[in-house]
Amino acid sequence: MISRLLLLACVALPLYGEEKVRNRGYRKDPDADKYGSCMQGPAGTAGRDGNPGSNGIPGTPGIPGRDGLKGEKGECISEIFEEPWRPNYKQCAWNALNYGIDLGKVADCTFTKLRSDSALRVLFSGSLRLKCKNACCQRWYFTFNGAECTGPLPVESIIYLDQGSPELNSTINIHRTSS
Repeated sequence: MISRLLLLACVALPLYGEEKVRNRGYRKDPDADKYGSCMQGPAGTAGRDGNPGSNGIPGTPGIPGRDGLKGEKGECISEIFEEPWRPNYKQCAWNALNYGIDLGKVADCTFTKLRSDSALRVLFSGSLRLKCKNACCQRWYFTFNGAECTGPLPVESIIYLDQGSPELNSTINIHRTSS
């Protein structure tokens, strides 16, 4: 029987020491302090705030609100401080101006402004003719109340022709459409 106890001691003692070595590298069980005789120390300082989290997915739209109460009827004020603006169009047009005038006034057209703060828009669209044997230049322009327009700029059209071919002794006759 002693031999059996001795055999058990020989087998159990080495295992007991090996168990201690194996636990040496592990952390201590926290529950052992709760039930042991050690007193718990004071709490540590609070940690810093963490980084904000990522935005979540957008929620679903809510249901529309109900209609509000109807407002009171307002008063209609029909007081007009100035006369409403109406365009004043006038067009001067001619079918044929073939009456042989080479210099001077070609045609006359009279306009009457309805308001002092309005403007006059002048537009020419038509054919211009220049006929000459040598180099020549011709200028057409508008006048207002007998004077040529200077501000902001003159309303004019200019055609310049270089000398034609002297060998052919030809007359230069040019028609141009201008706007």
